Amino acid sequence: MIQMHPYYHPLFLQFIVYFNDNQDYFECHEVLEEYWKMQNNFSKEHPLTGFILMATGLYHWRRGNVTGATRSLKKALLRFQQIPVQYNVYKEEVNIDQIIEHVKKSLDYIQSDTCFTSFLLPISSSLENESSKTKQSITLLPKNSESVIHKHMQRDRSDILLQREEKKKGSH
Repeated sequence: MIQMHPYYHPLFLQFIVYFNDNQDYFECHEVLEEYWKMQNNFSKEHPLTGFILMATGLYHWRRGNVTGATRSLKKALLRFQQIPVQYNVYKEEVNIDQIIEHVKKSLDYIQSDTCFTSFLLPISSSLENESSKTKQSITLLPKNSESVIHKHMQRDRSDILLQREEKKKGSH
């Protein structure tokens, strides 16, 4: 049986579309978290967490939460810089060095109080072609719409808030 490259998984292809086509960083987080949890070894060191944290950081930055953005982007940077050897396949098809530069530049922009600035994922032409096929099956919202920028506020988050409360109670 031929092993599919992890970046060609339908959920990662959706991530690319949400990231590059309409900057829906909330959806980026959602689809990649689902994909990450499908991995046999979904530890925090897994390379997919770098992409999840990067999307989370950009989501926070665009909404003006510079503290959350900085924290998430710094964690993402570390994950991309320290991809364990067993995950070298994640250095193919996506230019990780270029992503590192984009994340560093984003952190510099945040520190200098520059307005939110997006960037595109640096992907291979083959991955670009596959994500274009995926795009046809996804309904994208306008990238600068309130629906994309403040998406988390439109979701039922009661389960998340309940988990946070439980966690707080457990840590006292």
